[in-house]
Amino acid sequence: MRIEAGTRNFDTWLAPLALIAGDGDQVRLAAPSAFLADWIGSNYADRLRAHWAAQRPGTRQVAVIVQPSLGAGGVAGTPAAMPMAPTPQPVGTAISLPVENRYTFDSFIVGKSNELAYNAAQAVAEPGPIGFNPLFLHGTTGLGKTHLMHAIGNAFLQGQPDARVAYMSAEKFMVEFLAALRAKDTIAFKQRLRSVDLLMIDDVQFIAGKESTQEEFFHTMNEIISAGKRLVITADRSPQNLEGIQERILSRMAWGLVADINPADYELRLNILHAKLAGMTQNIAVPDEVVEFLARKITANVRELEGALNRVVAYAALVNVAVTLEFTRETLADLLRCHEKKLTIDEIQRKVADYYHLKLSDLLSARRAREVARPRQVAMYLAKKLTPRSLPEIGRRFGGRDHTTVMHAVKRIDELRAADREIDADVVHLTRLLDA
Repeated sequence: MRIEAGTRNFDTWLAPLALIAGDGDQVRLAAPSAFLADWIGSNYADRLRAHWAAQRPGTRQVAVIVQPSLGAGGVAGTPAAMPMAPTPQPVGTAISLPVENRYTFDSFIVGKSNELAYNAAQAVAEPGPIGFNPLFLHGTTGLGKTHLMHAIGNAFLQGQPDARVAYMSAEKFMVEFLAALRAKDTIAFKQRLRSVDLLMIDDVQFIAGKESTQEEFFHTMNEIISAGKRLVITADRSPQNLEGIQERILSRMAWGLVADINPADYELRLNILHAKLAGMTQNIAVPDEVVEFLARKITANVRELEGALNRVVAYAALVNVAVTLEFTRETLADLLRCHEKKLTIDEIQRKVADYYHLKLSDLLSARRAREVARPRQVAMYLAKKLTPRSLPEIGRRFGGRDHTTVMHAVKRIDELRAADREIDADVVHLTRLLDA
């Protein structure tokens, strides 16, 4: 294992282990902390089993227990010599799933659009009582939800090195639960997640419509919260806007603190780019006018913004030229064309008002007459389908309406398109006009 893992990894993770026993088809090892035991299970399970089986045919399982008093390795005492020893955790079904060290609170750039989520995440990571549980973070892709989850995990483990932390996507939750069902071993799956001190589930919208998975997810949530342990969940939209999720799950998720992460404003985008530049190893000068240009043009999400900067710097280094505004435009020509086609709610409102021969003020007014209400619903529908804006934001842009009004409009136009050819033709024609 020293050869395979490398001396540094071996000394960090494997050297502290101690052999307890090797009876029958099971090998038992001891680790000085739960965190170390869990890391071994997540990263070295298969290779440990394979090496041991090569030397002792018939070895099928390696179990790791936690023994805080363990020294720097070597042969430990027999199980009888260790009173109150925890139940062994089979390698490969570790309690913790490692968080990524590169995601920390220090590397997260804070602005008005994500300040609430950032402060809430820090509160979850700190020891002591917490005033809410669960924490529900929501926002479109590339805005920093996953970064904050890993930052929570890293900070939580720094304060409590022996804590048990589990991070997984909702998709992984579903896959592993269904595998446990097929193997008729759901008890191990339940114990694995419900015994953690901090559970983080990413992209919960993935389990929409998956009834058996939702059933297990609901009970896992209840167990974690009832035991006073911490739960963090993320999704691409708020609980009330998630479709295909059981009402009791939505209610439970909304019971704690719901914090949205909105698209970064211009100031935050500038700060993100400057922070990214400061951490780059390439010795490439990027003028302020280029940074400002990128902050103005790349507005969809942080991931795309950082990717654009990486692309400019990497290409400049490869061809050995200076970064200029003209060079940046040429390098990102395809990406910039894509962004130029993106619609705004204002453009949709103007186009729909012109199409139905209405004043823009009528479309945004409180009038409920059919000749105004139906075009307004069409405009809301197109705003939802053709822009990345959230339902609450769309509602605000239509005269300060509630997000439920937008939801109703979208549902109503979907129904009418299936039953009314004229409405369907209107939507198709407007979509073509807006895409032109």
